[in-house]
Amino acid sequence: MALQEWMEDPKFFLLPSLLILSLLFLFKLNKKKKIEKEEPPSLPPSPPKLPIIGNLHQLGTLPPRSLAAFSHKYGPLMLFHFGSVPTLVVSSPEMATEITKTHDIVFANRSTSPVTKKLVYGCTDISFSPYGEYWRQLRKLCVIELFSSKRVRSFKFVREEEVAVLIEKISVLSQGGVIPVNISDLLPIFSSNVICRVAAGTKYTNPKLSHIAREVEILLGAFSVREYFPLLGWIDTLTGLDKRVNKIFQEMDSVFDAVIQDHLNSHKEDGQENEKDVVDLLLEAQKDSSLGVSLTLDNIKAIIMDMFIAGTDTSAIIVEWAIVELVRNPSIMKKAQEEIRSVVGSKSKIEEDDIPQMDYLKCIIKEIMRLHPPVPLLLPRESSAGVHIKGYYIPPKTRVIINAWAIQMDPKVWDNPEEFIPERFINNPIDLQGQDFKFLPFGAGRRVCPGIWFGLASSELVLANLLYWFDWECPGGEKDIDMTEVFGLVVHKKTPVHLLPKNHFS
Repeated sequence: MALQEWMEDPKFFLLPSLLILSLLFLFKLNKKKKIEKEEPPSLPPSPPKLPIIGNLHQLGTLPPRSLAAFSHKYGPLMLFHFGSVPTLVVSSPEMATEITKTHDIVFANRSTSPVTKKLVYGCTDISFSPYGEYWRQLRKLCVIELFSSKRVRSFKFVREEEVAVLIEKISVLSQGGVIPVNISDLLPIFSSNVICRVAAGTKYTNPKLSHIAREVEILLGAFSVREYFPLLGWIDTLTGLDKRVNKIFQEMDSVFDAVIQDHLNSHKEDGQENEKDVVDLLLEAQKDSSLGVSLTLDNIKAIIMDMFIAGTDTSAIIVEWAIVELVRNPSIMKKAQEEIRSVVGSKSKIEEDDIPQMDYLKCIIKEIMRLHPPVPLLLPRESSAGVHIKGYYIPPKTRVIINAWAIQMDPKVWDNPEEFIPERFINNPIDLQGQDFKFLPFGAGRRVCPGIWFGLASSELVLANLLYWFDWECPGGEKDIDMTEVFGLVVHKKTPVHLLPKNHFS
């Protein structure tokens, strides 16, 4: 075909047209795909927020309750913006399972703040250290050496001796049940004394450490402008927060320095294995490379601080709420006392080995931790990578809060959740170790609290003794007890508890 004839053929124009159309189609298709890629992924629902402060103004004075109320409208997976910190709030067992089991590795990091880093020696403790090899080896050390069931049992004589001191103190202060005693003051001192003896040795029991533990716990839960608005961190200096943090850190550090130095200067023989405290064990671990963890003195201080904060306030608060609820429910208190006194029988005192037979007492402890979880928002996590959960995209570096209070007070999960009903745990296989995601007082997954049984041992023994020796009632025949809460890292009663302990055997 001649060139002129070929050009006159309609195909001469059709082929280039088809080629151009094909190129245009491919261009548009590629552009569409690019636009789709650039479209923001589907984020969890969020309440409306204000410029700069985001949703901070919506937290209220009791964040667990405020966040639970928002979950009724926006669902069990919500994205808040607290200043510059994007925060995922989880409010159902199903979503808690996604975070702590299905995607546990992605959310295994801790979210920390400048205050936390200062008070916890750069977050080198077990609770706040980032997920990684150091944390894994440290947790292994804690589980095997520090908080194993064998090690917890080895300290039962400490708990029994300190409980006896507490009971005697209550008897003296009450003058035979005539004068009310301040349970809110006595219980933290008891817990602090137990922790001091277990962690550092007998001679370190003093009220100052109880004060330090309470102040550190308050500061860890305090509002820091620097945390949410880094450029405005200087405001923390003006408000006095920085000064408080530095002051209590120096007090705490000097105490820990003295404790460690005293242990370095003393030498325990091999035959004194049962007398070794936690500082002894940590100093041994520092020298033993076979344990796989390299510890500095600051690392050891951070671990000791963990024990003081977790062991002092939480155990005391559990028992305080238990006594309050039992006084408000006399029939339940009487049932518990009958069980305890039946188990003890003709013996002159309660021994820790008696506790496993007190099933109803254990139900009371569980119900208290459901109704009044000591750390209602658990410790915050942080996503290490982007991940999809139930169709929603969770970006990396997102803080994650699991609202254990909302889960444990959800009427869809629990019958009559606002009522104190220990019987709900009778013949109920639900446990405390984070395997049942509707009951998470100690968390779940890799970051579950490693000292569960250590804390429970103290709480159960002291509550059993308080109920065995005394019949408790409100002074002056009062009926109502102020149940107002104060939120921090740990939730306290706003007003101290003053009760009349009438000696049952006098």
